[in-house]
Amino acid sequence: MDILLWMIFAFLIFQRLGELALADRNRKWMLERGAIESGQGHYFLFVLLHTLFFLCLMGEFLWTTYVFTAFFYLAFSAFIILQALRVWCIRSLGKRWNTRILVLPDEAPIRKGIYRYIKHPNYVIVFFELLIIPLLFHAYMTAVVFPFFHLLILAVRIPAEEQALEKRV
Repeated sequence: MDILLWMIFAFLIFQRLGELALADRNRKWMLERGAIESGQGHYFLFVLLHTLFFLCLMGEFLWTTYVFTAFFYLAFSAFIILQALRVWCIRSLGKRWNTRILVLPDEAPIRKGIYRYIKHPNYVIVFFELLIIPLLFHAYMTAVVFPFFHLLILAVRIPAEEQALEKRV
């Protein structure tokens, strides 16, 4: 079981690093087309949250004794579904997907894919990832603390994003 958990952890690290690289490419593409960036002042909170999340996840996993239970399959199934939803978010926004708030002034918000059904799906998915991923690793403190911190950051992020989108119209 340990090897599977290490593989999941490595997957997550590589996934997040890949997403940061994709976000950087998309950011450059959008800025070249006149995008306006907002919310830079709180962006570091997302970086801090996710960095601490992975450190705490690994620390708690290494600190506790892991006992495999059948609950793992339920949590792993939820994890797979969340990954599929995450990909759907990224594909729905295409080159406009980013970890930052970037708005192209002359373009309407994208309302296709998962964005047809929910306004901020990526934030919902990340909330559930911050809950489910620690459960895979029996990192219960991490599962309690980080979704809460994510909600606190979203209390700043979502209004900043909504304000940036309103300025565009």
